[in-house]
Amino acid sequence: MALQRRMIRLRIATPLLTIIPGLALIPVCIGLIKGIHIGGIYIIFDFIKASISPSLETEVIVNSLKGIQVTISIAILSWLISTIIGVILGFATSNIFWSTFSGVSWIAIILRRLLSILRSIHELVWGLILQSLLGLNPLVAIIAIIIPYSALVSRVISDQLDALNHDALKALRNIGSGPLSALTTATTPQIFPVMTSYGGYRFECALRGATLLGVFGMGGIGTELQLTLQSLQFREMWTSLWILGATMLAAEKSIKYLRLHNHSIKQNKKGINLAYIFIVALLSICLKWILETKSDLFSSINLHQIDLPTIEGLNIALNSLNWLSLINSTLITTFLAAGIAIGTPPLLIMLMPSKRCLEIQSFFWAILRLIPPPLTALLLMMSTSPSIFVAAFALGLHNIGIMGRLLKESVESQKDNIFNAIHTVGAGERVSWLYGRLSAQSSSYLAYSAYRTDVLLRETSVVGVVGGVGLGWQLQESLSSFAWSEVYLIIFVFTILTMLGEAFNEQSRKIWLRSEDKQSSKFSVQT
Repeated sequence: MALQRRMIRLRIATPLLTIIPGLALIPVCIGLIKGIHIGGIYIIFDFIKASISPSLETEVIVNSLKGIQVTISIAILSWLISTIIGVILGFATSNIFWSTFSGVSWIAIILRRLLSILRSIHELVWGLILQSLLGLNPLVAIIAIIIPYSALVSRVISDQLDALNHDALKALRNIGSGPLSALTTATTPQIFPVMTSYGGYRFECALRGATLLGVFGMGGIGTELQLTLQSLQFREMWTSLWILGATMLAAEKSIKYLRLHNHSIKQNKKGINLAYIFIVALLSICLKWILETKSDLFSSINLHQIDLPTIEGLNIALNSLNWLSLINSTLITTFLAAGIAIGTPPLLIMLMPSKRCLEIQSFFWAILRLIPPPLTALLLMMSTSPSIFVAAFALGLHNIGIMGRLLKESVESQKDNIFNAIHTVGAGERVSWLYGRLSAQSSSYLAYSAYRTDVLLRETSVVGVVGGVGLGWQLQESLSSFAWSEVYLIIFVFTILTMLGEAFNEQSRKIWLRSEDKQSSKFSVQT
């Protein structure tokens, strides 16, 4: 016992834990190199070269602009509708809502569990199912985004409502206010900043989701990207990519501006009225753009019959598919992609911490966020064979752009006191950055990484469809052959996996956030 007490417990420093997952690059790169062929390397080189000389032909630009109009329209319509539905569901699934109206909260727990099923399925999976049911139509893409996004928004709103201080609500109820008026009066001012901030983030996701659904033939600029990639017209493809990039940049800047001026807008009734007018005008423009594409949202819908599963059909599907292999490849793809996405940004910044290098990295991260993972997977398969490594690399590259942007913004928002102190005593710039800047953000970065891993598990269905691996690939195969019993089982298994992953990652986030609190207290004592 005495010896055990004297044993020194070795622990890896938290900043290093953000970099270690990047080791996933080693097996992924080895797997890609083993299957590579020379002809594909020239294709990738042509793709990169075309980025600096996109096509400027009038017809190409016009087609790209029409495509981005449809994508923006789908994103805005689905974003607004899902936000409204999500806020309503967020109130309806919060503990405080049911406690205020009925004095019990178990109903909220049941409703949240039901909604977790909707958000556990990626919008692409919803899109493929709805496409089989309704046919090709922009309305399919809108509904496919609305379903999971409404559930995601409701989860955030309900969590924030339950975390609020409810003293004002109790006071209003004690003086005789009705439950609905008291709840809205007490909680709306506190929840409004969360709604605007998270709503802006969800719009960026809706824009990426609309582009992704377009890749699978549901309209917009994603369809243009898919067609030009299949025909190897890389210059035309980059015309669409740069237009999409300009749209993404404008959206990011607009959302950032609104966040900075959120308080002044909230305090100004005139500003709120202008915001309502702007939303109505935006909806009108979106509907006009979609109608200009000559696609009737409702009359062109053709309902296709979907057979309900029978016990015999489910039993055959259960025995005909190699479930262990499908689940195993899905999980391996998730872990490899998560390692690449989490570990690469801090490693790159540590190796090249200067401001000039950071600006260059930020530019490449923006490019990675721009290209949908299925297109990256298709491009890679022109130079190598389909495998888990292709799917993991394509998914990891896209999420490097997201994690890199998050890390950069987090590091830049903190003060440089600790960095300057470590650098002053003679430490190198890389070590100073690692322990002076990254250290303070490492726990929150790892907490967000746990959430991102949960998202990556859902996104394996995206690259699996084109990468030939995992549950996503099998889902596409089953849908194309109308094997609905297999489709139901695959969705069920995928839902169980994502819900288990969500529960595990939620506990991981709590651990890292608790360690962040302890770490911040140590820093305050030392300073």
